[in-house]
Amino acid sequence: MVKPIVAITMGDPASIGPEISLKAFQNSELFKKCRPLLVGDANVLKKVMTVLPELKMPLNVIHSVKEAKFEFGTMDIFDMGLVDVDQLKFGEVSAMAGNAAYQYVHQVIELAMAHEVDATVTNALNKEAMNLAGHHFAGHTEIYAHFTNTKNYTMMLAYKNVRIVHVSTHVALREACDLVKEPRVEEVIRIADSACKRLGIEHPRVGVAGLNPHASENGLFGHEEAAEIIPAIEAAKADGINVEGPVPPDTIFPKAIGGWYDIVVAMYHDQGHIPLKVLGFQYDEVKKKWGAVAGVNITLGLPIIRASVDHGTAFDQSLKGTANEISLEDAIDYAVKLANNR
Repeated sequence: MVKPIVAITMGDPASIGPEISLKAFQNSELFKKCRPLLVGDANVLKKVMTVLPELKMPLNVIHSVKEAKFEFGTMDIFDMGLVDVDQLKFGEVSAMAGNAAYQYVHQVIELAMAHEVDATVTNALNKEAMNLAGHHFAGHTEIYAHFTNTKNYTMMLAYKNVRIVHVSTHVALREACDLVKEPRVEEVIRIADSACKRLGIEHPRVGVAGLNPHASENGLFGHEEAAEIIPAIEAAKADGINVEGPVPPDTIFPKAIGGWYDIVVAMYHDQGHIPLKVLGFQYDEVKKKWGAVAGVNITLGLPIIRASVDHGTAFDQSLKGTANEISLEDAIDYAVKLANNR
């Protein structure tokens, strides 16, 4: 099998993105499973390596995928030349860094749409910085949807064998409740089933969370389950999808962790994000630092593959050498798996 080419964004230049990218490229296992290249700014990487000499490695500065070497020990960097490193303040929000992070994302989308790369992986960007630069998107997912002209998509979070997809994400909670409608719930159930099959799960088990406490307790605490969620589940069942629910939100995730489901449909952003981050994010109170920061964010429904770290820019850790690359490595693993099963 030909190893897929994976284009990875550097993320916000002032963030931990450059550091964890360098760390990931120093792992020989990365090159055994794919042909990776980073899209970003070479001068930012050089600055990081000056401050953190333990991360020093040769850079192959390129301006097209054809120039990449894909050799362990060297980082292929698709240089965008967008950052004045003398003006860049690590660990701070800026329009210059926000614009660069946005342009890196736009570039990997173009490379994937042109079939020059097989998958894309994104490091974190800062929404405030991106908006300061005049790019008014809620996040990566919306950028990808815009430039791929995708209308029906959803976010999937994954940590080990726990996978969660969302009916809604970056909207106010009041609006999220209004978005729990039968067509959207059914659409996300179908996307969830398809995603599992693309990951090699032949007969996925899909669990659907309720919106209300106790999944409304037969109408005592709300009507959305009976009016919107159950009809969507029944429609999916009629087409042969193995789906169960609505399951009370405080019960469905322990079941998923125990292997009851291959994927869970969450009704809104925090309902899905909180349990997954409780699993993947581990803070060491004694050492006063984060240990494992694991988990993957994948956008489903796109014509191209996009996986991402499931953490933010972590400006407070920038240039300290303590940032953890586990989530980036996990995101690359998922991207490779999706590319190989396409």
